[in-house]
Amino acid sequence: MADPVANTGSTATTPDGGVDNLIQVENLEVRFYTQVGVVRALNGVDFNIPRGQVLGVVGESGSGKSITGLSIMQLVPRPGRVEGGRILYKDKPDSKTINILDLGRQSDEMRAIRGDDIGMIFQEPMTSLNPVFKVGAQIQEAILLHQTPNKQEAWDRAVDILDKVGMPNARRVANSYPHELSGGMRQRAMIAMALSCSPNLLIADEPTTALDVTTEAQILSLMRDLQSEIGTSIMFITHNMGVVAQMCDEVAVMYLGRIVERATVDDIFYDPKHPYTISLLRSIPRLGQKRGQRLEVIKGGVPDPYSTVTGCPFHPRCPSFMPGLCDTVLPIEAFIEGKTNHTVRCHLYPGCTPDSDQAVTGVSGTIPTTSKAQ
Repeated sequence: MADPVANTGSTATTPDGGVDNLIQVENLEVRFYTQVGVVRALNGVDFNIPRGQVLGVVGESGSGKSITGLSIMQLVPRPGRVEGGRILYKDKPDSKTINILDLGRQSDEMRAIRGDDIGMIFQEPMTSLNPVFKVGAQIQEAILLHQTPNKQEAWDRAVDILDKVGMPNARRVANSYPHELSGGMRQRAMIAMALSCSPNLLIADEPTTALDVTTEAQILSLMRDLQSEIGTSIMFITHNMGVVAQMCDEVAVMYLGRIVERATVDDIFYDPKHPYTISLLRSIPRLGQKRGQRLEVIKGGVPDPYSTVTGCPFHPRCPSFMPGLCDTVLPIEAFIEGKTNHTVRCHLYPGCTPDSDQAVTGVSGTIPTTSKAQ
């Protein structure tokens, strides 16, 4: 696993010295209502992405990473519904803040934001690209919708962006269908489509899944270069902690629809606090490990999506489980003492255990106000 590398981007600030947030998610809740039962996909997710920064979102499958990204795009598939919270977006430092969730999914305002201001690289390029249209035409369509009505100009820009993402013989690829391309080339085409309108925010959902290590390294290098050149903020969704070390400024660790820890990439790797974060890091293969030495594993598995876990959602698997507390009271978010950018949800730390009148016992309960213990 690579050592954490500081991102070269700088955090934008407001005139009064505060952090200039491009997007801020507050208490986001998403439910899927099925015939089998209710899936509580997100249970009060809170985070922000400063302008020009890269936020890594990590966790096991089923933790809610992809649904968080789809919620920002207003693309949560049915029968899913956003049940509560706000997604505040400000396209420029001096512009008015809008709540994306106040816009209709198919409204003109949302269509203007989706693809233009906010782009997304989907997890499976073969299923995300339309198989009956040429790759160049699909990129051209986004440019025609958001940038220019001139078809020739849009086509030339589509070819140019394919060339910028390192596509060999970009003009030939633009005239090819998705099935004629390799997995790495389809992924580059998805990145080209997402970046074709120079979005303010790029949501990258497992952009290197199932790619060979050489192609993965090329794509990550490409994304870093383009992020530095364009100044795009990135929400990088992945389960690969090594990729996080290379790409991100800050990291949000998700488990069962909640962010359980958030900190800078250095603090996550060198000073993790939540038992889940520590367990994730211990399960990573390391150079120099003795031959035959078994990898550490996180016992158990992510709970059934239809079940309700009382108390801390991680307590059935937690090595620091405290009976009578962890299994009955939901911890609230608190700052680690002495740090203003490192938060955690765990009863091991001061400020995370709510008062008796604040206690919440189930994942479907109301989330208490964040406690900022100093």
